[in-house]
Amino acid sequence: MTLQIDLLAVGVHPDDVELSCSGTFLKHVAQGRRCGILDLTKGELGTRGNASLRLQEAAAAAKILGADFRDNLGLADGFFRNDQESLLRLIEKIRHYRPRIVLANAVRDRHPDHGRAAKLISEACFYSGLRRIETEYEGKLQEAWRPAAVYHYIQDRLLEPNFIVDVSPYVEKKMEAIRAFASQFYDPSSSEPVTPISTPEFLEQVKARMATYGRQIGVAYGEGFTAARAPGVNDLFDLL
Repeated sequence: MTLQIDLLAVGVHPDDVELSCSGTFLKHVAQGRRCGILDLTKGELGTRGNASLRLQEAAAAAKILGADFRDNLGLADGFFRNDQESLLRLIEKIRHYRPRIVLANAVRDRHPDHGRAAKLISEACFYSGLRRIETEYEGKLQEAWRPAAVYHYIQDRLLEPNFIVDVSPYVEKKMEAIRAFASQFYDPSSSEPVTPISTPEFLEQVKARMATYGRQIGVAYGEGFTAARAPGVNDLFDLL
């Protein structure tokens, strides 16, 4: 069955969405929007935990966020490519869920998967609107569908945002969703290797980043996004 959702948050790894744009996701859920999450991989190359555990954590986080669904494309972590096979698999999902807005990985970042996924997602959203590209989902031919907008959330690198969303009321719920990925973050009893995101300071740094963006728009906490094209507004008072 083809769906029609408002917002699809796509991340190459489970926890990308939670760390980077889940405040925005929560805000739109609270507005009554239909919102879902699509992970491109299972994060099987992650230093801590394993793919099976990561999927369990992802499901728990999606429940906290109030997502209508969470799906996984099953591409190879670290080794996926922006090629015909990957594009067609992602186009099938876009045409199935028919999102109006797509949130995607950062256009460039410390992790090479992030920028590569950003390009893959953006191109798939465009090609999804070309009717001569034929795809099937569950044995049925799909209609072309192009999201109205693709916005890229900001991850490890401190990029200059094109716009910032006020997420102040949703910060604690966002942090709860992030902590659902317990295997990835600080645990003094863990014997697994330390990573840049498993230090005691990391989660405070996530909040500090949101505070930095929030200060730019005069609120407590914000999440920044970049856009390939300038977003349109109804009137100047939307920009206050």
